[in-house]
This record gives sequence, structure tokens and C-alpha cells, in this order.
Amino acid sequence: MTVTRTPADTRLARIASAVRSHPLVFAGRDGTYFEAAVALILRERDNGALDLLFIKRARRDDDPWSGQIAFPGGRRDAGDESLEATAVRETLEEVGLDLERDGTIIGALDEARPRIAVLPPVIVRPYVATVSADATAGLSDEVAGVFWAPLDEILSPAAARDTEIVVRGVTSLRPAIHFDGNVIWGMTEYILRGFQEIIG
Repeated sequence: MTVTRTPADTRLARIASAVRSHPLVFAGRDGTYFEAAVALILRERDNGALDLLFIKRARRDDDPWSGQIAFPGGRRDAGDESLEATAVRETLEEVGLDLERDGTIIGALDEARPRIAVLPPVIVRPYVATVSADATAGLSDEVAGVFWAPLDEILSPAAARDTEIVVRGVTSLRPAIHFDGNVIWGMTEYILRGFQEIIG
């Protein structure tokens, strides 16, 4: 007997349902801060497996996250109508993907606010989006590299291990995800763990 999956049965549909039904938790907006948004961009392969897009930030002296593995995104501009608009604009500027034209914004994840003295006082709202299987991402002045990673491999316990990280000359042991020679840590790793909890 052959079982045919309907669109509502796909893993992507289940993830979308979980994200949409999740009550957004806002970060505390006490004191001085600025807002930013990032996009977790998923694409579904023919076999139903999902890939997640990552960027490698270009090395810049004025960027505290210089050279790190991250999601497309950045600071909210005065002209952005919302943080979702920020995620859309930054994704287009950084990797050339138009989430309004060629994708779908599923919903938002809990906001993240690192409280580390060496980092700027930022509040980041992550958005989950989907694009077609043939979507391609390019480079820009802010992005030195891009790669798609299988979601299952990224979220696998085998990929996670505490890793020595050097930030501005200070070495510390931090939770990290390893994939194909890339080390995903910090806010990106934190956002991924929150996403993992929501989608189950």
C-alpha cells in the first residue's frame, strides 16, 4: 500500500504550524538597546529533507560578530516598518534573496538579548522563512560565504560540543555546533536551540 503525503503532512508544514502557534517572548527593553532581526531560511528538497541557510560574516573591524557563522540579518533602520521588514531587507542586501517575492515568512521566534559586556546592547528577533528548493544565495560586502546545511545534521546531538572560543583576546568554553568545518556558536547557536525546542 502506498501512502501519499499531503502538504499538511510534510515536516515543513508541521514546523510552520509550531512556529505560528508559538507565543512570542519579548526581551526586556530596559536601558539602552537597539533592535535587529535575522532570518532562519529553510528550503525543502525533493525527498522532504530541509536545509537551513547560514552566512559567514565578512571580517570587519567595526563588526563585533566579524567572521562568525550567522543568519542573514542586521540592525533595524528608521525606515523599516517592522522587524519583519528588517529581516526581509537585510536578507536581500546580504545574500540577494527576496523573501517577499520568492519566499514566505512563517513567523517569529523568541527574542534574544545577550548581556555580555563586550557586545553591543542588541535585541534580536529571529524570523523563520521558506524559499523554493532552487533558491540560491549570493555574497555581498558584509558576507564572505554562504552555505546550506541539512537541518537534521545541525540539530543532531552529534554536532554539539563545548568549544574553546576566543573573543577579543579572551578564551572561554562555549556551547557550539560543528558542521563541515564551521563552528556555530553565540547568539546563532542560542537561536537554533530555541527553534529546536519550538519545533520538537
